[in-house]
Amino acid sequence: MPYHIKELSASESVAIFRALASESRARIIELLGERDMNINELSAAVGLAQPSVTKHVQILEEAGLVVSDYLAGPQGTQKRCRRVHDRLLVDMAGTPQRQECVAEIEVPIGMFTHVEAVPTCGLASRERFIGHLDNPVSFFLPERATAEILWSSAGYVEYVFTNSLPLEARIVAVDLAMEVGSEAPGYDNDYPSDVTIWMDGREVGTWTCPGDFGGVRGRLNPAWWHDNLNQHGLLKVWRVDYTGTSVDGMKVSHTVIDDLELRPWHTTRVKIGVKPDALNRGGFTLFGKGFGNYEQDLILRLHYVTRAEEPRLRERPEPLEELPRMAV
Repeated sequence: MPYHIKELSASESVAIFRALASESRARIIELLGERDMNINELSAAVGLAQPSVTKHVQILEEAGLVVSDYLAGPQGTQKRCRRVHDRLLVDMAGTPQRQECVAEIEVPIGMFTHVEAVPTCGLASRERFIGHLDNPVSFFLPERATAEILWSSAGYVEYVFTNSLPLEARIVAVDLAMEVGSEAPGYDNDYPSDVTIWMDGREVGTWTCPGDFGGVRGRLNPAWWHDNLNQHGLLKVWRVDYTGTSVDGMKVSHTVIDDLELRPWHTTRVKIGVKPDALNRGGFTLFGKGFGNYEQDLILRLHYVTRAEEPRLRERPEPLEELPRMAV
């Protein structure tokens, strides 16, 4: 099970200290550290009537220490409670020491680590098509490393981003920026596709691309690229932070940055594709530096916080086997 640590400034911790200023509520927090419990179970364990326990749980919920779900039980609906954090760290020095930094990692379109391509599909470098069109075997040719555009009518492609952040860094947000479109034979400006992003195996969010764009040549396309092919995509930015996941500022899921457990000196697997049960199965096209309208490959931005002095980050009680490891 992940070990969840919450770091707070002194001013941010006021509501939490108020919530914990009760022996009963402190005992509830301890009990929920052992397992999730419903109101009846907490009432019996704490020795208080259910209405009193319900009020205590409500105060803990408002402070962000407990979350509750309503589940079907043998005698109707039950409120099941769980603890949010395993440890609280309070910075008495305040927030001015914090400095948000950004690390940017760019990976070429052709440097994918896993792929499931479905015709119509293909990939190309600035000079020529790679392999044969509509043949998924082409995606495994050594030349694929030079690809600056790829497309598939279904399936997915996966990349690995490696960061070298300071070991004391704490990642507070992650952005994925890319030029992307749907995949129709030739092109079709009205061809929606539900493009989904996964990070380290966890689904992050889905955005519906409106089409596979053509009719106007992409600014960067080489001269040999035919006018009847797709020409460009849309530059989209997925962001995951403490509020959830958004695409260009529009929320698409409740996945938050702590769900991803991103770490310094670690790898992040990013998978881009269309789910088999998607409502709009229109495939995807990824544009690199040499195609489309934006001179960039896939970009992962890690927003992180450092402090001038933060020895407590090195004192977290995590077993050695859970320290960051390089993925292969």
